[in-house]
Amino acid sequence: MRTSRANILGSCMKNENKMNYDFSNRIVLVTGGTGALGRAVTSAFIESNATVISSYVVDKEIESLKKDSKPMLQLVKADVSKEDEVEKLVSDILVKYGRIHIVVNVVGGYLGGKSVWELDEKIWDKMMTINLKTAFLVSKHVVPQMISSKDGKIVHISSKTALKSSGYDSAYAASKSGLIRLVESLSEETKESNINVNCIMPNAIDTEANRTAMPTADFTKWVKPEDLANVILFLCSVEAKVITGAAIPTYGIG
Repeated sequence: MRTSRANILGSCMKNENKMNYDFSNRIVLVTGGTGALGRAVTSAFIESNATVISSYVVDKEIESLKKDSKPMLQLVKADVSKEDEVEKLVSDILVKYGRIHIVVNVVGGYLGGKSVWELDEKIWDKMMTINLKTAFLVSKHVVPQMISSKDGKIVHISSKTALKSSGYDSAYAASKSGLIRLVESLSEETKESNINVNCIMPNAIDTEANRTAMPTADFTKWVKPEDLANVILFLCSVEAKVITGAAIPTYGIG
């Protein structure tokens, strides 16, 4: 059967902004699902027929998700910087669903603007906690059941800054760089168990909070949360089965 060039081009044009995935019967844990990127990732998985458990910390942040809530979305309050809460979160999911197939760890944050000699130890500790410790704890408690099942996908969120700091962001840059090393180590430790572990490295993400913080920036060069969600879904799909231990640049083309 011959397919015309016009038909091929037409098909590509219809799907140029979004790939269609089917994550039916897949249990997905999204940590930090109430932020701009977390909401985009959660919505993308739900649209792709996954069952999503989205963790949050601040009650008021879940209102927007509740409005669009669907039967395949479960919201769970959990501070994933605390090991006992991570352990309970994972245990409860396993009791209810039996498996966690996919984890997208979106929890993170940025504090900068200080030189190393001006930086308060509390800021250093906070960056290490929310950007690196959370990834470690979530991975630690999710991976064993993935190893038992010989299947799993894990995606963390690093940053372009992990590769090259512009200064005045040492704690953030160090935490995101450490996250890449965590991904590399974990991918080596789990590759015989058919588990893919990767991270993406965005630059500035086009969110309301970032626009408020940087009102004079050129927003057209920023990457939208929905575009990052598309990359994450690809990394969690069977099409990306050969990718593991990777730090994927997602800077945009502006």
